[in-house]
Amino acid sequence: MQQKVLITDCADARGLIAQVTQVCAKHDLNIINNKEFVDSHNKRFYMRTELEGVFNDEVLLQQFAQVLPQQHHVKLVDNSKKRIVIMVTKEAHCVGDILMKAYYGGLDVEIAAVVGNYPELAALVEKFDVPYHFISHQGLTRAAHEQAMLDVILPYQAHYVVLAKYMRVLTPHFVSQFENRIINIHHSFLPAFIGASPYQQAWERGVKIIGATAHFVNNCLDEGPIIKQNVISVDHSYSAQELAHQGRDVEKSVLSKALQLVLNEQVLVYGNKTIVF
Repeated sequence: MQQKVLITDCADARGLIAQVTQVCAKHDLNIINNKEFVDSHNKRFYMRTELEGVFNDEVLLQQFAQVLPQQHHVKLVDNSKKRIVIMVTKEAHCVGDILMKAYYGGLDVEIAAVVGNYPELAALVEKFDVPYHFISHQGLTRAAHEQAMLDVILPYQAHYVVLAKYMRVLTPHFVSQFENRIINIHHSFLPAFIGASPYQQAWERGVKIIGATAHFVNNCLDEGPIIKQNVISVDHSYSAQELAHQGRDVEKSVLSKALQLVLNEQVLVYGNKTIVF
């Protein structure tokens, strides 16, 4: 017996849930969990279905195509462990949290490698028997540095690339290699305080909450589809440095929770938004 996740995305119409579940029943597939969402504004239907049984993927997908509206997208994903590559600069809290959770089973993920533009985190990463690739950006153009990064990352055939406090803006060429597959943690509650030094920006505004946002990366700085967010309370007594210190716990928590959602096929991108089932 196998377990797989069926993701359905199509124009909204009456009877879609019944159409899909009837096909599943014909294949003697057990539905473990099912959630759906209708975007009434755009008249679009989305559904995530967890299935168990013996699968004939090709025939199953053909039969879904016969019962769904013409413009549809359907994918069937098995529950095998996903592979990620993590990109870092110097800060250890986010990558350390992911390494620890993967090591002890809190995240069901294979960390293929960590790639950084500084050498500081090599010792930490290698304690978990994960390869660390140091690729300095110094003396290189942005294009040359990114190509050197791609030369290392692409052979790993990662399902996702995770920016665990990687503090350089990626070019459209790099982003295009991993469409909706780069996950970034931004140290503010977006859309507030986009760009550099968000804790300094927050302190200057006298905020009473600070937060973090995990999102997919697109070609607009810090404006990709949001996956997960959280906040904590602060007050006037906090300095910008204290805000940053408090924010690190939120950052690592939000990033690991967002990554878990993505690994579980619980996140569906549509437009510049996400559906989180």
